[in-house]
Amino acid sequence: MTPPDQTKKISTVLFDLDGTLIDTAPDMAAALEILCDEEQHARLPYDEVRPIVSNGSVALVTLAFGERLDSQTLERLKSRYLEIYQDHLAVHSQLFDEMDDLLRRLEKNDIKWGVVTNKPGWLTEPLMESLGLHTRAACIVSSDSTKNRKPHPEPMFYACKLTGAQPEECAYVGDAQRDIEAGQNAGMKTIVAEYGYIPDSENTEDWQADHHIQSPSQILALL
Repeated sequence: MTPPDQTKKISTVLFDLDGTLIDTAPDMAAALEILCDEEQHARLPYDEVRPIVSNGSVALVTLAFGERLDSQTLERLKSRYLEIYQDHLAVHSQLFDEMDDLLRRLEKNDIKWGVVTNKPGWLTEPLMESLGLHTRAACIVSSDSTKNRKPHPEPMFYACKLTGAQPEECAYVGDAQRDIEAGQNAGMKTIVAEYGYIPDSENTEDWQADHHIQSPSQILALL
């Protein structure tokens, strides 16, 4: 792990949602299984679904039903998938191991934390609320909070506005290349959550993040 940079004090830690802050894969995979059952289509093993969760509904539907779907069928399956997922949003989803302790320590040390995700607000907000996180987060920025989504820096700058932090005072933690690019594009410190939903085909060293962590507790050492 790269030694921490002591030149700028981090006042705010921002997290990607799926695969970084919250382990949502069990519920997202379960929704895909229900969709496959409805369509009388073979289910996929969980180990195949988990690495794709961070890429969203279209990627999951394409994974299950193939890349040759016409646009109308893809849209129908995606819409139905999201309906199912909305109805089973927080059955098994929970904070990653060590994350609750990390958040409490951040709060104790007056370090703000928030969420910047490409998940739409109508899914993000109730999920955060169901886990009692909505009142604790200094900001919750969803895909529809700004005109542009990650890897564009606009959501990151909006998070800065909400938290009153400068980009150089922020660290962004994510498990996808677009997360790291978004943080870099905004001038933030970037941290790869290696425990997240990263396919084996990805080499996270290529993302050129500032730090890599194997568990949430390692973030404290970087601060």
